[in-house]
Amino acid sequence: MVEIAFRRAERTDVAAIVTMLADDMLGSSREDTGEPLSESYMRAFEAIDADRNQLLAVMTEAGRVVGTLQLTFIAGLSRRGSLRGQIEAVRVARDRQSTGLGQKMIEWAVGQCRERGCAIVQLTTDRNRHDAHRFYERLGFKQTHFGYKIDL
Repeated sequence: MVEIAFRRAERTDVAAIVTMLADDMLGSSREDTGEPLSESYMRAFEAIDADRNQLLAVMTEAGRVVGTLQLTFIAGLSRRGSLRGQIEAVRVARDRQSTGLGQKMIEWAVGQCRERGCAIVQLTTDRNRHDAHRFYERLGFKQTHFGYKIDL
């Protein structure tokens, strides 16, 4: 059996992460995987890595990065001042999708939120990602809100 591991992303993982972010219908138009990798990705990585309320994580299989997500721990006054966990940018390498790795990664992320004392875990997913909606609902997430964004 191949060993699955989770860890904080390192600078050397950024190219693999960007490749996964770009490898879908939405990310292909938003990301730039050209060589050399844009310095903006490295600046973003440094900012995330320096923030104790951010965790950019990778999932590895036999040492290969096969998944990623970003956890943000948000302090707030609502819910009696409780901490909430926000899961973003969930991706599994195309050749490893539909193998149960996504579920393992989300379960790991929820566990990290529990360890930090979060009262709630939330995430957003694009309304066009119908497979993702079914996936998250199967894992117990409920669609409770409408989300809004504005491009700047």
